[in-house]
Amino acid sequence: MSDLIHDVIIVGGGLVGASLACALSGHGLRLAGIEAATFKRRSKSTYDDRSLSLAWGSRQIFETLGIWQRLGDAPEPIHRIEISQRGRFGRARLDRSDHGVDALGYVVEARILGAAVLDQVESLDDLEMFCPASMEELTVGDDAAEVSVIEGDQTRVLRGRVVVGADGAGSRVRERLGIGARTLDYAQSAVIANVTPEKPHNNCAYERFTDSGPMALLPQPHGRCGVVWTVRKDGMDDILALSDEQFLEQLQRRFGYALGRFERAGRRSAFPLKLVVSNENVRPRAVIIGNAAHNLHPVAGQGFNLGLRDVAVLAEVIVEAHRLGEDPGALDVLKRYGRWRRRDQRGSTLLTDGLVRVFSNDFTPLAAARAAALVGLDLIPGARRAVTRRTMGIAGKLPRLARGVPL
Repeated sequence: MSDLIHDVIIVGGGLVGASLACALSGHGLRLAGIEAATFKRRSKSTYDDRSLSLAWGSRQIFETLGIWQRLGDAPEPIHRIEISQRGRFGRARLDRSDHGVDALGYVVEARILGAAVLDQVESLDDLEMFCPASMEELTVGDDAAEVSVIEGDQTRVLRGRVVVGADGAGSRVRERLGIGARTLDYAQSAVIANVTPEKPHNNCAYERFTDSGPMALLPQPHGRCGVVWTVRKDGMDDILALSDEQFLEQLQRRFGYALGRFERAGRRSAFPLKLVVSNENVRPRAVIIGNAAHNLHPVAGQGFNLGLRDVAVLAEVIVEAHRLGEDPGALDVLKRYGRWRRRDQRGSTLLTDGLVRVFSNDFTPLAAARAAALVGLDLIPGARRAVTRRTMGIAGKLPRLARGVPL
């Protein structure tokens, strides 16, 4: 027998799924969440803590939801972004002063952000959470969707007006719906590490393009920088096998001396890079968001921020439909979300994919054209402003949460 119906069933309790629960809470909706991993808090900070890059627009969303206030002074602001290519002239500089904001974005430890979101989730009294639990089957009917859930040794069926897949790039919701996806293997891997440079970073983020792929250095607290170094897939194991001294030497050679010498390196990890873009985002009674719909290259730090904008728009569409007495799972309602998000999702995909393709090619005429483009970007205020607004997550039609307006 099926359990009492929910209005929204969220499959995936990571940052995107949990943020959606926070955004939908308090509006008379009956919510359910399903997450496979046990929620854990790790209070002890370490040198190797990984960080996320949050756009200015993401801060607005978290602040409107009351989550940003839980972070205290943990986020490290990004005041400037410097874009350059190794071995070529030309660079572009994006600065907060051009936009009258405190920061273009922020860098925050994933551990701290995760704890803040979890604290908020645990305070919600209209969310029924199943964790650790896994979705096995998904069946979509005319009036409801049914999700079979395994929790421990118990299997139960949840019925909901709409199911949201926020379960990552290998989304089971997407698979069960039969939604195809375009996949592109970049034949690259991202090597992640924290380093300490000789000079202060002065809240500047660096995006440096090399012949093997882009390299980002993000400002962190305590003088550290987070490194996201794109390497060819067949060179990943060699980079991971280097001693700390050898790694810093290689990093220095690729990045240069804008921050002086690199003095310390933390533990390194790596993951393969693929572009995954779903062919559809909505079906009757179902919608996929975040990495389930679009898993991007980490260049320009768009991935998580794009998913958070999915959250803000979907929450607004569902809450508004509920207020108007509409069925939030009806296809015409969910298509409003799809139409609204189409331009931003396509734009971010084209931006990241285009940067990887153009800047990973060392063909000399193309390299010269890139240099000229960077110079032009630096000199033409309109172009620089357009690029900066996309980086800040404030391009196009913004949802209420991203404008600081509660739902």
